[in-house]
Amino acid sequence: MSTASNEVIILGAGIGGLTLALSLHQAGIACRVYEAVPELRPLGVGINLLPHAVRELSELGLLEALDRVGVRTQEAVFFTEHGQLVFREPAGRHAGYDWPQYSIHRGDLQTVLLEETLKRLGPDSVRCGHRCTGVEQDDAGVTVHFADGRAPVRGAVAIGCDGIHSALRKQLYPNEGAPRYSGINMWRGTAAWQPFLSGGSMVRAGWLTVGKMVIYPIRNDIDAQGRQLVNWVAEIHAPQPAMRDWSRAGRLEDFLPAFADWHFDWLDVPALIQASDTILEYPMVDQDPLPRWTHGRLTLLGDAAHPMVPRGSNGAGQAIIDARFLAGAMKREGVGQAALESYDRVRVKATTEVVLTNRSNPPDTILREVFERSGGKRFDRLDEIVTQQELQAISDHYKRVAGYDPAALKQRASYL
Repeated sequence: MSTASNEVIILGAGIGGLTLALSLHQAGIACRVYEAVPELRPLGVGINLLPHAVRELSELGLLEALDRVGVRTQEAVFFTEHGQLVFREPAGRHAGYDWPQYSIHRGDLQTVLLEETLKRLGPDSVRCGHRCTGVEQDDAGVTVHFADGRAPVRGAVAIGCDGIHSALRKQLYPNEGAPRYSGINMWRGTAAWQPFLSGGSMVRAGWLTVGKMVIYPIRNDIDAQGRQLVNWVAEIHAPQPAMRDWSRAGRLEDFLPAFADWHFDWLDVPALIQASDTILEYPMVDQDPLPRWTHGRLTLLGDAAHPMVPRGSNGAGQAIIDARFLAGAMKREGVGQAALESYDRVRVKATTEVVLTNRSNPPDTILREVFERSGGKRFDRLDEIVTQQELQAISDHYKRVAGYDPAALKQRASYL
């Protein structure tokens, strides 16, 4: 058994766990990451990194790497299912933030974080093939146990960054039950496509009653034709969820008919979907917020702590902010229970608000308002249905809840 009882033990090498490792290293705190899978591969599809998350990655010196693999988002644009423009606002630096917004492949972001972790912390800083089966704690530290005969390790604290099916969360809350289904199924894919709109537009279109799409580019210049890799998500109300297999193949016939007529002057949506090599089907799930994550020398982070429905581009962002806040708390208060309690007091409340707002009033509420007021019909004058001021207020409210109100973000001191 390792006797490195001063180390922070990080369970999970996803976005939250690797950001925490880099942040602790920046703070001068020893740590090691233990990942369940035998080999880390760039899985997943597209995500958005809003300016509050990008600020944290900027403080880690990662903007140059992100520019190599991601797309700087220029605007958020909302359309009806008829392709009519509802609302648009600039994003990132185009909106006056000090930091950009990125649309990026989740696997590309994880690769950037992994490469930087191995470079800065050393080749032995991330150990794969270590599936946690449980953690014990005492007055001096924690003992983490692994499957398949792996030797247990000692550390000062253990941080569960192991996702929505977290082993540590199940240990702390054994009777919680399976993730909560939202009533919405998602199909996701990527396709090589010519740039559309600004070339850096994040599009939300339609509404769940008839079918909703989220579409944005996540890689630039992927071939000699100058095409982008474009990420898309189709969402439809469904009383029964898809099987909770996160690599389940999706079938076109299950969802394409809802979007068959979406031939818009700015994008041919069914053609984009049909150009995708692989389609995956997911149930949209989250969990009810927990009253606390920290139990002595154990705590949770990211999706292990606050899985949320992907309605505000905030899942990865909140994990990044968790990691930075926790590293800052340890830098100020030492590696122990006091820092974990400080983290708990602030981040549980903040992320609970985001989880609940994602369920009820995410930015997509803009589309809901227009759909309900128009009855899903084409309109001649949008301002006779809803004003731009009303729609801007929905967007601004979410920014405040999620922590990226422009003025507040600029004024806030660094977590570290």
